[in-house]
Amino acid sequence: MQPPRLTPTSYIVLGLLDRLGPSTPYELKRAHALGIGNFWTVQHAQFYSEPERLTEAGLLSEEREEGGRRRRRYTITDAGRRALREWLGEPTAELTVELRDPGLLKLHLEADAGPLAQAQLEAHRAKLAEYEAIAAGDPRDGPRGPWRTLQAGLRHEREWVAFWEQVARDAAG
Repeated sequence: MQPPRLTPTSYIVLGLLDRLGPSTPYELKRAHALGIGNFWTVQHAQFYSEPERLTEAGLLSEEREEGGRRRRRYTITDAGRRALREWLGEPTAELTVELRDPGLLKLHLEADAGPLAQAQLEAHRAKLAEYEAIAAGDPRDGPRGPWRTLQAGLRHEREWVAFWEQVARDAAG
């Protein structure tokens, strides 16, 4: 049997299940939104289809409720854990392929920079405040991977705030 082609979404599902333990697709979707979703988008439907595909490949096991909504709960298998560890063990030099930022697009296409900068500043300051609140609540005894990516998010938002502040200053004058 040919091993399945694993995608970043596959590894997100495997990684979340490794960290969370047995979970429903809805629980995976929620966990993604609270962390990884801040820097890697996944279509919600994939949290239902990808676990099925990974189960067929033997990387997850599935348990279905007998009654009620008959929810599916997935668990990572030893084979899934091995696949995840192998992937995590391979360093990557890949860079972001595409930056899809509506504010930059509008700025590039000559939108009025003053109002655009103010709107972007409001959005980036709000996201920065959200990240700072998460950081303030870190108990420092949990997994450090999420903490490190949070630090990247904090730096990212601080840089965007500095950038849009400069755009606002330039537009004013």
